[in-house]
Amino acid sequence: MNKYVNLAAVGTNYAKRMNRLSNRIFGEVTRPTNMKSLKVVKLFSEKPVEKRPEIVNYYPQHTKIHLMMTHLRSYGLFRDEHEDFKEEYDRLRELRGKKKWIPPHKRK
Repeated sequence: MNKYVNLAAVGTNYAKRMNRLSNRIFGEVTRPTNMKSLKVVKLFSEKPVEKRPEIVNYYPQHTKIHLMMTHLRSYGLFRDEHEDFKEEYDRLRELRGKKKWIPPHKRK
């Protein structure tokens, strides 16, 4: 293996062509370039932003979390103040005799 590394370091025409070929095979930059061009190569070699899972799947699964929180609330392990407020509001409306009418087919 060392023999081939030393061969690539030699400045002969054959060594340069073999080095370019190996760079092409392994997807590297074929010819020596400056840092500005390497930055462009790096940008184009990365996955697009809309296909990267850490970007696309950033937000948690809201439906699963909501179901979990409702179960925890029914067990008394989680306090959802908004749901508490809605229930209290419905209770007070019912006490005043102003319960909202819900059609029978939409009742739970």
